[in-house]
Amino acid sequence: MLASVGPNWFASVMGTSIVAIAAATLPVQVPGQMVFAQVVWVLAAVLLVLVTSATAAHWVHHPATARGWLSHPVMSHFYGAPAMALMAVGAGALLVAGPLVGDTAAVGIAAGLWCVGTVLGLWTAVAVPYRAFTEHEVEPAAAFGGWLMPVVPPMVSAATGAALVAHLPAGQWRLSMLVACYAMFGITFFASLVIITQIWARLVHHKVGAAAAVPTLWIVLGPLGQSVTAANNLGNQAAVDLPAPYGDALQAAGLVFGLPVWGFGLLWGAIAIALTVRTARAGMPFSLTWWSFTFPVGTMVTGTSGLAAHTGADLLVVAAAALFLGLLGAWALVAVRTARGTWTGHLLRAAPAAAASPQEKERR
Repeated sequence: MLASVGPNWFASVMGTSIVAIAAATLPVQVPGQMVFAQVVWVLAAVLLVLVTSATAAHWVHHPATARGWLSHPVMSHFYGAPAMALMAVGAGALLVAGPLVGDTAAVGIAAGLWCVGTVLGLWTAVAVPYRAFTEHEVEPAAAFGGWLMPVVPPMVSAATGAALVAHLPAGQWRLSMLVACYAMFGITFFASLVIITQIWARLVHHKVGAAAAVPTLWIVLGPLGQSVTAANNLGNQAAVDLPAPYGDALQAAGLVFGLPVWGFGLLWGAIAIALTVRTARAGMPFSLTWWSFTFPVGTMVTGTSGLAAHTGADLLVVAAAALFLGLLGAWALVAVRTARGTWTGHLLRAAPAAAASPQEKERR
């Protein structure tokens, strides 16, 4: 039953955590919203424990398969999901778990998960591309959204680490953390530029491809939305910890960088919607890749909320609320389908959709 449990299962933790984070940071708050965020965060934390346990059992009972994921030209990229899942649950703890477990425990949970997730994410950002460069057989039409998964974790570290900087002692500890977060911002930003360009080129030259891989196009929104979130979060902290004019300049960069990137995110979102609707009409099988509809959209919500807070623009407030409603709808749909597939055993028995390349799926 656990033979097909791969790192892509952690996408369910990511997608659930981002709902809680987005609800807590949304510029529009209604009665009961924080309670909802707390409930969803608890669910995400439980999911993290369950998926981690299932992964451990998978390694015990199916060691050859587990070792093989890293050598697979497609599934290996999803090793970025565990790192982001850890940090997403940690960020949620810092935002909403204080009333549930106490502020000290919430900070401890966030810091612990951030440290583990950051180390794992930096490893995937190096190890997975290294394998792709030296061992994997990659076809010209192979580029897909999943290629972003191993390089996005450092951006998540930057966005979530900014909130932890204030909990460190003033001086070199805080400064070092801030510098490290900006460096990790750069890791993901430039790697994502390269990969997004390859995905665009693949769509132009080789078209959409297999229906099962279409949801992964939404992953492109992840580094876009998360970079906007990180730029604003880090800018706020830089204004406190760095001397003028650098701190103020980095805070201003949150808007100077964030607004244009947000615009491109909307463009890609429109393209992704059109391609998804087109594919769904022809038949798009459910798989764990559908979780790509959640976390990336959630980062657009948090990024838009950050821009709204800095500008006070009603347009951005409305956009954040609209994106959040879309996130809720997508999360509810995918969560129900995942729960049903897990209960019936279909998702546990079936070979992961991501385990085959888009070309292999097309041939099937």
